[in-house]
Amino acid sequence: MKIDLTETTSSKINKALVDGRRAIGTPAIGMVLTLVIVTDEENAYDALKAANDASREHPSRTLVVIKRVSRSPRDRAKARLDAEVRLGTDAGTGETVILRLYGDVIDHAQSVVLPLLLPDAPVVVWWAVNAPLDPAKDPLGALAQRRVTDAYAAEQPIEELSARANTYTPGDTDLSWARITPWRSMLAAALDQAPCTVTSAEVTGEEFNPSCELLAMWLADRLKVPVTRKVSGGPGLTAVRMESSAGAIVLDRPDGSLATLSMRGQPDRAVALKRRDTAELLAEELRRLDPDEIYAGSLKYGVDRIGDGTNEQSAAGGDTPAPPAAKKAAKKAAAK
Repeated sequence: MKIDLTETTSSKINKALVDGRRAIGTPAIGMVLTLVIVTDEENAYDALKAANDASREHPSRTLVVIKRVSRSPRDRAKARLDAEVRLGTDAGTGETVILRLYGDVIDHAQSVVLPLLLPDAPVVVWWAVNAPLDPAKDPLGALAQRRVTDAYAAEQPIEELSARANTYTPGDTDLSWARITPWRSMLAAALDQAPCTVTSAEVTGEEFNPSCELLAMWLADRLKVPVTRKVSGGPGLTAVRMESSAGAIVLDRPDGSLATLSMRGQPDRAVALKRRDTAELLAEELRRLDPDEIYAGSLKYGVDRIGDGTNEQSAAGGDTPAPPAAKKAAKKAAAK
């Protein structure tokens, strides 16, 4: 069932939800949280599809906030709210409300969303695109126990990670972190199988891929060893190599689907390590609502502390490889 409401209010939307549930005989007690999606018109379809797929595991009320930019000064001064209410098969296993905000109401999205939240249920806010630099201080983010961003969707993903580290608040997370969960699990299991001391590590993957940087920072933070970052053609993460007292441990995935785990003294093993879609990543993030301390520690380790594997010395004269960001700045200065 779909109900279109033009120039409406939050109270009218709530009434439409109640009337729609009565009409199709669907109770609201099965929903476990409210998922607020902040996106633009261009990405709304993909974000909503991912949320509907994730709702099979986490039945929820999904509120899609789309801020429409008005063209003329007169339209920008006029506040207006349009809504589309979806129930039943049109809304996955929960309820969906698409909110289109115009004019001054764009700056007060939280006042529209607040009356539509499920009572006594957790709130998760997901910025599919254009996430704020400080999600916890965003008016919508302040309503949530969990705030999900996606650095991969940013124009400058690596710089976005640095900004996230500076403004991190317990409850923040990023889909780039969820993308490396299978990698982290496989590498941890490999170390459990062969007790040893890791001396260094190397992460290889696409350039400007925040998941590669996060995995490198996770290894450096947890193992307390130097980690270098190498660039490949992808797709995504392609390989991790750890040098240890028991020999090299290599997890190689050249095709984005099937990986090979190689360890000294053991036969190579094929590992299913396919790239997951957004719905799977979102479902993983919705499984936990408590702060992720491992993500926080990895994020705060710092992108600039990951070397690029060259023999260049730092400005202080030490042996630490110059970080990628510093190298790029030096190249630009030389070009000038």
